[in-house]
Amino acid sequence: MPVINTSNGPLEHVVIDGDPDLAPLVFLHGGLGCLAAWGRFPARLAAATGRRALVYSRHGHGGSGPDPLPRTPRYMHEHAQDVLPELLDALGLHRPVLVGHSDGASIALLYASVHPVEAVVGMGPHMYFEDENRIGIENARASYDAGPLARKMAMVHDDPRGVFDRWSGVWLSSGFRTWSIENDLDVVAPVLMIQGDADEYGSLAQVDAVERAVEGPFRRLVPEGCDHYPHLVRPDLVTDTVRDFLAEHAGHAGHVRSAEAAR
Repeated sequence: MPVINTSNGPLEHVVIDGDPDLAPLVFLHGGLGCLAAWGRFPARLAAATGRRALVYSRHGHGGSGPDPLPRTPRYMHEHAQDVLPELLDALGLHRPVLVGHSDGASIALLYASVHPVEAVVGMGPHMYFEDENRIGIENARASYDAGPLARKMAMVHDDPRGVFDRWSGVWLSSGFRTWSIENDLDVVAPVLMIQGDADEYGSLAQVDAVERAVEGPFRRLVPEGCDHYPHLVRPDLVTDTVRDFLAEHAGHAGHVRSAEAAR
């Protein structure tokens, strides 16, 4: 797997070929995810849209180097404001379409608040801490300790225990009870949010909060009977919806203010 060195250590990544005249897709995984955990979805969406795509693992995840930063309630802000801009600059990828899942959806919104983007696609976003987060993570911890989740994560991470403990530890800490990004967003690019109606890590109130916080074109998709992973459970539906959304909204004039603010 190709590796790129950053100021915080190496990151594994893959770049999928596509039309260089179209804004690239950049995939941002969730708290337990990594490059491999996306499965075939990035290649599928890249093919459907004709766009290049970047898929990578954050530090401490997958086959990337260890995370040198302490895990605090601001870890999503830190990645959006420091790590991701450095990575995109190093790879020459500009004004991307951010495709984020879970924590990655929050990172996408934070990045798009201070940098120019073509659009944001989020799945299972987190806007603020709610009791559903706690319940979902406590259930995940029970599954990890019992073995099924640990075995699944060991298939895609060099350090599965470290990934799980850093993620669950900060989300279940007392300092995370007041976590929110609602007042930190200034997104004018088109936004598509996708969340299953059976999401085990958050309520649909999270999507409502995104809609209140963003200023540009907004659309939501709520697949019935779908959990926290709509891109894996309903890949056809998600791919078609994202393709159509980008075909309608790519190049929207509302990006201008974000681009000017980033200069």
